[in-house]
Amino acid sequence: MFAQLGYYICVPFAWLTRLFYSVTGSYGLALILFTLVVKIVILPFQLKSKKSMLRMNRMQGKIKDIQVRYANNKEKQNQEMADLYAREGINPMGGCLWSFLPFPILIALYYIIRVPLRYFMSMSTEAIEGVRALAETLGYETATSGQAAAYEQIYLAKFVHENWASFQGKFDRLIDLDYNFLGMDLANTVSNVIHNFKDAGWSGWGLILLPILAAGTQFAMSLVTMKQQGDAAQNGTGKAMIYMMPLMTLWFGYMLPAALMIYWIANAVFSLIQEVLLNKYFNKILDREETDKEREKREARYAKRQAAMANYNRQMEEAKGDKKIKQKQAEKKAQQAERKATGTNENGRVGQRPYARGRSFSEDHYSE
Repeated sequence: MFAQLGYYICVPFAWLTRLFYSVTGSYGLALILFTLVVKIVILPFQLKSKKSMLRMNRMQGKIKDIQVRYANNKEKQNQEMADLYAREGINPMGGCLWSFLPFPILIALYYIIRVPLRYFMSMSTEAIEGVRALAETLGYETATSGQAAAYEQIYLAKFVHENWASFQGKFDRLIDLDYNFLGMDLANTVSNVIHNFKDAGWSGWGLILLPILAAGTQFAMSLVTMKQQGDAAQNGTGKAMIYMMPLMTLWFGYMLPAALMIYWIANAVFSLIQEVLLNKYFNKILDREETDKEREKREARYAKRQAAMANYNRQMEEAKGDKKIKQKQAEKKAQQAERKATGTNENGRVGQRPYARGRSFSEDHYSE
């Protein structure tokens, strides 16, 4: 089930990458254009959260003041924080969702790169087996274990490219996929280059530089982000993340195909440019909104929401009060009905009339 779901997630990304490859004829350029388009598509969804995050960073002084004043009363502290967010029109969780969005894109792209015949070319399992069988007749050896097995389709796609004349026109959707970009083999990994560095040449040096560039651009992005977050990122966790993410990028860049490094570098560069431009744009807007007129509008919206909430609470209390009154009335009627049913005795009964002689009637009242 999850494998099938993952396949459908990869489909639009694979189609987009395949489109750019067919237009440019370059796998590296296709990945860069793919990254750019993805950034543009998700940009409208990030704008509101970016503005909210910048406004929240400007409120760090007020937040610290609340934390200090109500350090011993967590309930009051949370209430004051919630009121502050409501007055300023801020959703403290607004920027969290979009910060995780690059990860599923990265995972999908990893499968597109690692399993090119299945995802990049959208070939069926039967067609892939046919390509593999033909390749074996031409001298291709299928890997069955280790890292070679994990990247077996990459090696198969490279073999098809090197022997394209034997495959051309024989399989639907099969593409002549060239992994070469600026003299580097984007299907290779840095670990393989280091183990065979003597014969690597420029291609080897270029591949070794890619993870370093990816880590460097990630570090620059982290610095810019931390600077904009101000005191909110000056704690131990924030400082650790500045170095953790570049180190993780460097480590994964050593093990994963170089094509992913092209995406990582392009994504970091575009994100850095986006961060700088959006910071300038929204800081100007926030400066304008800090004027008395804009603040009065925000306070009026907050007062309106508070009045609506108070009115709702009052209606709920009134509804509860009416319910209690009706319940008491029902209980009173039930008690009256019970007294009415048991309010006589056999002394007052005449035939079918239970109150004909009153409840206190006694035939021996005047007898001696």
